[in-house]
Amino acid sequence: PPTVQRVERFLAFTDRSPDEVIGTLLPEKRQATVWNVAVNGVMAGCRPEYMPILLSVAEAIAEPEFRIEDAGSTPGWEPLIILNGPIVKELDFNYGSGAMRMGRRANTSVGRFLRLLFTNIAGVRIPPGMTDKGSFGISFNVVLAENEDAVAQLGWQPFSVDRGFRRGENVVTVQSVVTVSPPMYTAGNTAREVVRTLAEVWGRGSCGYWAFTGVMFSKWCPVLALSPSIAKVIANDGWSKDDLRKFFYDTVTMPAGLMERYASEAGLTAFNLRRLVEEGATPKEYWQSDDPNREVRVFVRPEEIGIVLAGDPDRNQARGYVNNHIQGPPVSKRIELPAGWERLLRESRS
Repeated sequence: PPTVQRVERFLAFTDRSPDEVIGTLLPEKRQATVWNVAVNGVMAGCRPEYMPILLSVAEAIAEPEFRIEDAGSTPGWEPLIILNGPIVKELDFNYGSGAMRMGRRANTSVGRFLRLLFTNIAGVRIPPGMTDKGSFGISFNVVLAENEDAVAQLGWQPFSVDRGFRRGENVVTVQSVVTVSPPMYTAGNTAREVVRTLAEVWGRGSCGYWAFTGVMFSKWCPVLALSPSIAKVIANDGWSKDDLRKFFYDTVTMPAGLMERYASEAGLTAFNLRRLVEEGATPKEYWQSDDPNREVRVFVRPEEIGIVLAGDPDRNQARGYVNNHIQGPPVSKRIELPAGWERLLRESRS
């Protein structure tokens, strides 16, 4: 229960006023404040020292770009938090085996906090409420924390740097997830051997089915979570993250007619690649003829493909996440720590 005493313990981990308004969350237009962020953090089972992360998460979903007003759309997408920086280790987030399992308090409670924020502040509710029209929906995601030690060993840069921040900064990124691929196992001694299955299963499979949304709305940011063992083979073959993105962009295609059928069956009956090209809404390459069997790219922009290292470092497994186009695109925020952060941590643990 969010007693005043418990809430005040959370407020000790921020220099911001409890009354400060972070933003107004649709659809119910309720204000997210520092105070009710703390209240929902208590109810989610968070520890007080998670408060700086919670505030940054709230700031991310309050941005108009995030389009929280669409969180109740029929695909039933869920937000995913990706966490970077020294705070991952400082607060004991799991980025290894079982990274996306419920269980580790930090990953689980912060993920649950975001779901509570959607329900209690934004007002995204399943029946008897009327704001969540997800046909089935999925459960909340725990926090995906990146293994930055593994990233550094490969000479790659963390996901947060891809998002425009400096290495070593604490950063949260929040984005939608509409579906997750199966566990993908790969084998081989070269980058191409290792990534071919990822391209087939996640690229042409999970992403291919939902690619019409990215083509239609010109915004699509799926995320690939790689175990360090897979990433090591790719990096040892001389590939950078950008090389990996370009491989998916260049090689993952699907028949144009199939993309149009998937769109029509999802309710976008007016989806037509020729019309989109003629209107300038999508690149010209998507309509070169009326042949329904012509191959078109699944990924519209390679730079929008996110790559995160996490999971069991001793297994050759990857997971792919598909976001819901302009609904819940990735929004990143720097985590602002309070004055006396290290002292507050010591006192909290004593």
